[in-house]
Amino acid sequence: MSLQYSVEVRHDGLHKYRLIRGTNRYVVEQKAQAQLAQWDEQWARRCELDQRRREREQQARDKVANLAEAECQTREAEAAVAVLSGILEHTLSVDDRVCWDSLKDTAPFLPEEPRLLGRAPRRDDPVFHVSRTFWSFIISSVHAKRVRDAAVRYKKQAAAWQAEELRIAALHEQWTRERDAYLARQAECAAKIDAQRDRYLAGDPDAIADYCELVLTRSSYPDEFPQEFELDYLSGSRTVVVDYGLPPPNLMPRIKSVRYVQSRSDFVESELSDKVRRDLFNSTMYQIALRTVHELFEADAVGGLDAVVFNGWVRTLDPAVGKETNSCILSLQTTKEEFLAINLAQIDPKSCFKRLKGVAAAQLASITPVAPLMQVSREDDRFIDARAVLGEVREGTNLAAVDWEDFEHLVREIFECEFATGGGEVRVTQASRDGGVDAIAFDPDPIRGGKIVIQAKRYTNTVGVAAVRDLYGTVVNEGAIKGILVTTSDYGPDAHEFARDKPISLLSGANLLHLLDRHGRKAYIDLAEAREARRANETR
Repeated sequence: MSLQYSVEVRHDGLHKYRLIRGTNRYVVEQKAQAQLAQWDEQWARRCELDQRRREREQQARDKVANLAEAECQTREAEAAVAVLSGILEHTLSVDDRVCWDSLKDTAPFLPEEPRLLGRAPRRDDPVFHVSRTFWSFIISSVHAKRVRDAAVRYKKQAAAWQAEELRIAALHEQWTRERDAYLARQAECAAKIDAQRDRYLAGDPDAIADYCELVLTRSSYPDEFPQEFELDYLSGSRTVVVDYGLPPPNLMPRIKSVRYVQSRSDFVESELSDKVRRDLFNSTMYQIALRTVHELFEADAVGGLDAVVFNGWVRTLDPAVGKETNSCILSLQTTKEEFLAINLAQIDPKSCFKRLKGVAAAQLASITPVAPLMQVSREDDRFIDARAVLGEVREGTNLAAVDWEDFEHLVREIFECEFATGGGEVRVTQASRDGGVDAIAFDPDPIRGGKIVIQAKRYTNTVGVAAVRDLYGTVVNEGAIKGILVTTSDYGPDAHEFARDKPISLLSGANLLHLLDRHGRKAYIDLAEAREARRANETR
């Protein structure tokens, strides 16, 4: 299985969050930087728009300014509708292929180079020359004092020059080191991008998946759109499956026009009808589906895609139960040959979607779920059938002495109870005793959720830092958001120190007993008793 990396990115201003995964650490970091840059641009545009509106409000104190403000808001409302109406048309003028060189950091090293001083002061410089005066011929001591004073000035200036020269030389040396390190990092990053490009051009499946994710990440949509997705590449059928987060109906524009009523000194908004907003939502969803498929096929520089599956998901509040739901409202599966035969500049989005045999409810705005034609898979061939162990735990059970494989299943059951209330899933992996993954949890929470690695250590001695390092490596390799290490004993200070700033939770034997108690089970842990029982078994 390819090494997996993950990075969490968030923007507090926009209240956006995304977990980015991939098989190449640098590409993942580039995606994260690109996402943050995109969000920063969105935030800057929003701040600029707010500033302009505040300025317009300040100017709207007189009639002319208020009329102009009403016209401006009307144009903005019309532009918002026009943007959604032209989502598909917009992508037709864009080359969706990734320019690898554009991913490279070519910014120059900005700190200015420290300049060394000029020539050092010399004793024979004119400033230190002492000429004879009339009185110096008469009183020799006067001339001698002036000569001594000049010598002192020279020594002070020479010493100051030397000290400054040494200081600047040290600064220049530091600047040179930082510049060389900066250029070396740029070269290293460029080499990694070139290596990723070569892997993609060679048709590596993981590189193709990373490339497709990069294509969709770079796609420009209105700032309010979630633009969240999961992607899976099936190399056997050369198919990309995309689970794409769509904007809910309430994000559709509401304002049709704005007029200023002078008699009331007020702005009156005219709203779009519910039918117009539903039609706009329907059209936008079909356009996003077709646009996503178009972007993936157009960007396919190595011919690695024969088909694309698009599943559009909308997260909304279900008024019937008062809970948030995530529903697939349209699904499309099409081949490259079939899709490229369509002239997207001349089609009606809904008719084209139906022509491609996509499935959707008659009215997408009703958020009626449909079954996805194919979904991103979370299957892992390491998973095995779970075994019930928790029911066998009694007050007289010493957890430190139970069979190690039973202990792994016990930990799986405990966490299954923990995650069950939120709809989570916990799967146990094949027993190996090699320190690898013991269980994987899938937390569906839209904010905190994701893949969580759980390892169980039925130890009778203190857990050292090596086990925590192994867990962290597994978290990175699995592309998980967090790792949890559970033991019957405790952890050394080096283990706690290593885990301090990492997405790792260390649960000791006391924590384990607390979890059991929370779910109605009693047990105890006696490490000395377990060690003695183990020695007795070994001597038999």
